[in-house]
Amino acid sequence: MQKLDALIEEASDLANPSPEKEVARIMQICNACRYCEGFCAVFPAMTRRIEFGTADVHYLANLCHNCGACLHACQYAPPHDFAVNVPQAMARVRKETYIDFAWPYTMGQLYQSNGITVALGTSIAIMGFLLLALTLNGSFFGGVLDGNFYAVFPHNTLVLIFGSVFTFSILAILIGVMRFWRQITPGDPSGAAAAEAMHDVLSLKYLGGGHGEGCNNEDDAFSLWRKRFHHFTFYGFLLCFAATSVATIYHYFLGLHAPYALNSLPVILGTLGGIGLVIGPMGLLYLNMRRDRAHGDITQRPMDRAFILLLLLISISGLGLLAYRDTVYMSIWLVIHLGFVMGLFLTMPYGKFAHGPFRAAALLKNAIEKRQKNTLQLGSD
Repeated sequence: MQKLDALIEEASDLANPSPEKEVARIMQICNACRYCEGFCAVFPAMTRRIEFGTADVHYLANLCHNCGACLHACQYAPPHDFAVNVPQAMARVRKETYIDFAWPYTMGQLYQSNGITVALGTSIAIMGFLLLALTLNGSFFGGVLDGNFYAVFPHNTLVLIFGSVFTFSILAILIGVMRFWRQITPGDPSGAAAAEAMHDVLSLKYLGGGHGEGCNNEDDAFSLWRKRFHHFTFYGFLLCFAATSVATIYHYFLGLHAPYALNSLPVILGTLGGIGLVIGPMGLLYLNMRRDRAHGDITQRPMDRAFILLLLLISISGLGLLAYRDTVYMSIWLVIHLGFVMGLFLTMPYGKFAHGPFRAAALLKNAIEKRQKNTLQLGSD
């Protein structure tokens, strides 16, 4: 009876393999072919292995940037019987890693349902709470406040609420990435490896499709727009973070309190970042809606689009707040902006944002591994 159960289970695995087993199967085929060896970091890393355990599969899946080039170049892609689809298989495993390494672990299940409804529902609920607070204290329309946000909500209250949630989100992400890091056993990073990984992260090197001509999106045509829109989004986010950091230094160390002039450093950085976070997410959302279904896991599209949409709404509401900060409508714009920001913070550890830190960790392992001796001698480095 036990033998029969084992045979049934084995047959079920062959018919419906787990995401990890599917990647391992595909990597065995790719390791024999090696046509795509120069496309991105995944394939040289693949050649350093002859077996693909769970840790190897998790590492390679997060090293993949889903550029789509290998799918269109592959002679074994569907409708071939081998059905090799590297971007799709890797995407499914990436989601599994986000779930498996999430902290707290039970929150990992939010990856399964963290779509537009959850993200926007959270933001709107927070807006409703803030509007109720304004109504109860009689400051729904508090008159012209000369851009002083803290006349609407006290500075210390905002710092306590948003600082606590942001700290928890960053802590949850860091713990998840450290769990992933320990599993893939990367070795000791050198200065050169860290510098290479940082360069690859900041330049989005592997969104160039391995040849510098860009990714595939709707078909086999190459385009650099996905890389460009990622740059707008990434650096827009960093500029907004820099604006907040500079404002913190002004407030606590220099005794310079908000509101700041339009030509001040926090406002300039925040405005440039906001513009980047309008252009980038709009472009990425457009490309995501037109992307070929074979390029990745379509079940993750609600999660992807929720993150992109939240970034876009944060930037639009932030720019609107700047434009209307000297009017009677400033309180309403502030509530809208804070609602979207809190919605992002609450869903950040369990949504698309996680792909950045996980991918950075995989790139660092790749840079370390390239500097270690390859004892297999089965492929070029």
